[in-house]
Amino acid sequence: MGYLDNSSITVDAIITKKGRELLSKGSDNFIITQFALADDEVDYNLWNAAHTQGSDFYGIIIENMPMLEATTDENFMMKYKLLSLPKNSTRIPKLLATPSTVTLAESTTIPQQVNLETRFNVSDGMVGYTVTLLNSDAAVITGDGDGIGVSSDLVSANEDKRSVTITCKNYFTITSKTLPDNLNLSTKIIVFGNESGARLEIPLTITNDPTVLSGTTSSF
Repeated sequence: MGYLDNSSITVDAIITKKGRELLSKGSDNFIITQFALADDEVDYNLWNAAHTQGSDFYGIIIENMPMLEATTDENFMMKYKLLSLPKNSTRIPKLLATPSTVTLAESTTIPQQVNLETRFNVSDGMVGYTVTLLNSDAAVITGDGDGIGVSSDLVSANEDKRSVTITCKNYFTITSKTLPDNLNLSTKIIVFGNESGARLEIPLTITNDPTVLSGTTSSF
């Protein structure tokens, strides 16, 4: 869907499968309470403070750059969200995960817990984090029951959905699934700070090696 001003599209959005499901249940179920903005397509190196025609033209190239079409692929969309920081801030927020990489044996019985923390200038202590597992064939992720939204997003038997998204406030857990054909599976977990806009990718590997019992931690 889009918003038109009779000459160009100024707002372009794609409703996700979950959004369409809620919309089909009636307007009371589809209520937008929060949104985020990003500048993924902007190359700030093109800002030209030496333009011969003056300050009105410093950003003329940026202002005329083509806009990206909306997509639901987390690998390419909304990677660099806009945020407000306190005056005189010298560092942007940084999101940390412990462990920062996870390797699990298939069919684990004890979930691996991943703790989240945001440092520098802004915290995510109010509404927490949005966590997306890109390949739901690898594992099940469950939130800590806090933050905003749901703490789990399970894939039902009749649902064709590869990625799953949950929310949490301090941590989430990963429980591996049984691998098909005894093949190792590697994917990513993408974490967004709902207040800070910070983004983090956590590599996840599910292996059929029985000697692997739990996640691995990298220093930061």
